[in-house]
Amino acid sequence: MVDAMRAMVLDKPGTKLRLEERPTPAPGDGEILVAISACAVCRTDLHIVGGELAHPKLPLVPGHEIVGRVETVGPGVDGFAIGMRVGVPWLGGTCGHCAYCAGDRENLCDAPSLTGYTRDGGFASHVVARADFAFPLTGARGDVEAAPLMCAGLIGWRSLVKAGDARALGIYGFGAAAHIIAQVARWQKRRVHAFTRPGDATAQTLARELGCDWVGGSDEMPPEPLDAAIIFAPVGALVPQALKAVRKGGRVVCGGIHMSDIPAFPYALLWEEREICSVANLTRQDARAFLQVAADVPLDIKTTTYPLGEADRALADLRDGRIAGAAVLVP
Repeated sequence: MVDAMRAMVLDKPGTKLRLEERPTPAPGDGEILVAISACAVCRTDLHIVGGELAHPKLPLVPGHEIVGRVETVGPGVDGFAIGMRVGVPWLGGTCGHCAYCAGDRENLCDAPSLTGYTRDGGFASHVVARADFAFPLTGARGDVEAAPLMCAGLIGWRSLVKAGDARALGIYGFGAAAHIIAQVARWQKRRVHAFTRPGDATAQTLARELGCDWVGGSDEMPPEPLDAAIIFAPVGALVPQALKAVRKGGRVVCGGIHMSDIPAFPYALLWEEREICSVANLTRQDARAFLQVAADVPLDIKTTTYPLGEADRALADLRDGRIAGAAVLVP
């Protein structure tokens, strides 16, 4: 184990991250120390750094889409060996005994541990993770391409499952999660309608390249009524817009952890048994199911890489829509 590690540290929400060298922590009982090779940048990181999600651990190392290799195995850990490639996601641990954990709904745990929010995350050269919430990663997909799977892919998958068996599917906001899950939906023979920021030529070009059946602005209506819609953009005004686009009995799935307020809308948009639901966190079973699917689907994962010290630039590019696909930090 190396004596020192590097980390991008948030001291106060709304401020820039600070590059720090610190002692490399030793893993405790049930934990592993992971040498990070790639960490994707999520919109949730923007909300944490910007102060839109309250009460983060401070100082904090953000980041929760982590791929690396086990460097040290803590006491009581089975199934992990030094050098094994692993992924570390947003859900870093649960209490294991609340009603939600007991009811196989650990994504709703009353006292979760969240990577890059309540415990230090992946904007660093190393991270300590609970072994039972980390996942062995196999296959030929590279570390940079695998990193977005650990949140954009996982939350996209849970959102897609929530959408049910919708054959005509709308996706609002064509960023990291959408560009992955649109490919999964196409592989499942669904008709995918991609909605981007009006006039966003980069995102619309990407959606067409990935085989979406229709591409347009979020202010447009699709050419057919949708069976379901998934909203990845953190824009509450898209909820009534999506309700207009779904057919009777359709469902609108809100896939983000944070969204601006949903404006008032006429009850007629919700009537005829349309539904709105949200997606919260993920379960380990979500990860196992999605990683198996991801191994079968020939995903074309678009990434833009940044050195660790340029995490603020990556966040700014994500915020301002300058990235097609996912931003990934490479320590």
